[in-house]
Amino acid sequence: MLLVMLAIPLTASAVDMPLQDIHGNRVNISSYQGKWLVVNYWATWCPPCIIEMPELQSFHDAHVDNDAMVLGINNELIGKQRLQDFLEDYFITYPIFTSKPAQQSELGLIPGLPTTFLVSPQGDVVARQVGPVTRDMIEQFIQNWQPQLTTSQ
Repeated sequence: MLLVMLAIPLTASAVDMPLQDIHGNRVNISSYQGKWLVVNYWATWCPPCIIEMPELQSFHDAHVDNDAMVLGINNELIGKQRLQDFLEDYFITYPIFTSKPAQQSELGLIPGLPTTFLVSPQGDVVARQVGPVTRDMIEQFIQNWQPQLTTSQ
């Protein structure tokens, strides 16, 4: 029953999603196209978010130089210094972006935190998980993922 929620096919495209990092720099998610992206919406006040952070960091460290990376999107109103201190306290080095609290993003619905979207190297949202993920869950999903083939009749 591994990754039941991540296996739900989604069709949204992430190519045009603007992001702002913790320093105020703007970037588009399409600049990361060509790798699998694990886009994780989280907040500092969310215990399940904190529990999954070492798993996300481990996944990121193992894959960033090759085929995948994690992008964290802090989904709360928090001061920049407080957020930077939090990231240092938890040894988080994957890219972190900020967002006002939202229940919807360009990637899809965010019904609760944490919510993680998996974006294919082609820029398509192929999965969503509401609740914590592990490195193993993500790696197994990517390993077993097959593009949805459509046939016309």
